[in-house]
Amino acid sequence: MGAESLNYLLVGVLVFGFLIRKTLKYLNIKNPVPRIPDTLAEYLSQEKLEESKAYQKDNFRFGLVTGTFSFLLTLFFIYQGWFGWIDTWLAGYGWNPLIKSLAFFGLIFIGSDILSLPFDYYSTFVIEEKYGFNKTTISTFFKDKIKGYVLSILVGGGLLMVFLWLIHQMGKDFWWQFWVIATVFMVVVNLFYTAWILPLFNKLTPLEEGELKNKIVSYAKSVDFPLDNIFIIDGSKRSAKANAFFSGFGRRKKVVLYDTLLEQHPPEEIVAVLAHEIGHYKKKHILLGMITSILQIGLMLFLLAQFIFSETMSLALGGQAWSAELNIIGFTMLFTPISMILGIGMNWLSRKNEFEADAFAKETYSGAPLAEALKTLSVKSLSNINPHPWFVFVNYSHPPLLERLERLEN
Repeated sequence: MGAESLNYLLVGVLVFGFLIRKTLKYLNIKNPVPRIPDTLAEYLSQEKLEESKAYQKDNFRFGLVTGTFSFLLTLFFIYQGWFGWIDTWLAGYGWNPLIKSLAFFGLIFIGSDILSLPFDYYSTFVIEEKYGFNKTTISTFFKDKIKGYVLSILVGGGLLMVFLWLIHQMGKDFWWQFWVIATVFMVVVNLFYTAWILPLFNKLTPLEEGELKNKIVSYAKSVDFPLDNIFIIDGSKRSAKANAFFSGFGRRKKVVLYDTLLEQHPPEEIVAVLAHEIGHYKKKHILLGMITSILQIGLMLFLLAQFIFSETMSLALGGQAWSAELNIIGFTMLFTPISMILGIGMNWLSRKNEFEADAFAKETYSGAPLAEALKTLSVKSLSNINPHPWFVFVNYSHPPLLERLERLEN
């Protein structure tokens, strides 16, 4: 395939992916507002249901603007050969290939983030503010940005440097060597995320002694799940939405509860939510998810190794000679359909795991308080109780609320 034909293929793949994503979102947003189900009658008013639909429409319109902007900008860069122009311009400084590659991705990262900053600001301080979710101050917003930049440079930049070095030095064997490094990195992050990374953005406080902790510890012991590391995170400094998550393995395992969760739910519901999270651990969903992610990364790196040294790809993006960075950009675009298929499979597996974790909580604790917690969480977060089936199939990592309630309450 010649450079011109490959250029057309890249554009075709981008257009196809864009149309699929936007069509699914359009079908989802056009799904009619349903009548209030009997199971939600005590929690959800028609006014709240209409507000939920308005929130979804606002996010759809905003996503349409931002997605179209990003899509058209990428097409323009391909059509004008600007990716290749930037690469050629950097090559003029006479840097070695590794430095040139790092500089290229650095410029792309900075440019992309500057362009996305107004959209991030609008999403946080206009849309989320309008519906009462935003608790972020302007100071916190920009501090998070700065911390994110530092973390991206130190961690992301370090990994990128190793990745590019392996490409330039090891040839096609780079893929399995970096796969090993990426695997180790993922395991370390999972083990130490709450100890090393999360405290950079949030304050973690051990759960105080009292009724809630006693109930949690008692339940954990009843299912043979020794648990001492229970923390409260100050999620309310950024959002009114509630959440909880589980992190780590072995002695490093931790349960993190959002302070908003404690404010909005009684102890029985919080323990039920925790039982669901423990269900993921007991059913080995966390381990399975990590293994699956590692295999996906391996597949992506192997496929990249088949394209990375193609001069045709570099020429298709406007380059004048072979360029590792241009080929990475091109491969990322071509990988979109495969990524979509893998994503559908991962989401299907995730929905299956969520049902299993719900069943574990129902069997070992009680389904009723978990159902009550899910109702409150859904109503307060203005989630969609009537998503389009195709949108669920492609995008949902969790089953729709009504499907979960049907299993928990029957």
